[in-house]
Amino acid sequence: MARLLPPPQFPVAPAEYKKEYADAVVSIFSVFLQQFLSPGEGRNTNLTLTTLQQDGFGLETGALFQRDGFVKIVTIDHSDVRGLSATGDVGSVSVTIG
Repeated sequence: MARLLPPPQFPVAPAEYKKEYADAVVSIFSVFLQQFLSPGEGRNTNLTLTTLQQDGFGLETGALFQRDGFVKIVTIDHSDVRGLSATGDVGSVSVTIG
């Protein structure tokens, strides 16, 4: 579903250059950019996400990526580091039953 914002209406160009026209175009384009860059609401019946990144590396907070078949969201309080792996060794344990 598209965002519910009215598209800005650009003025019709005059036959000759007029400062007022140029000012109006700049003003309307500023409105367009503000609408385009502002987050909006969405409700979708169907959604297809293709070519999602495999980790959150370099993505902004709120961006989506997929890991092991699950879609995940980048959050500010959780890191999803590219190439994360770990090994560990606890040592040996002896159990004696008396």
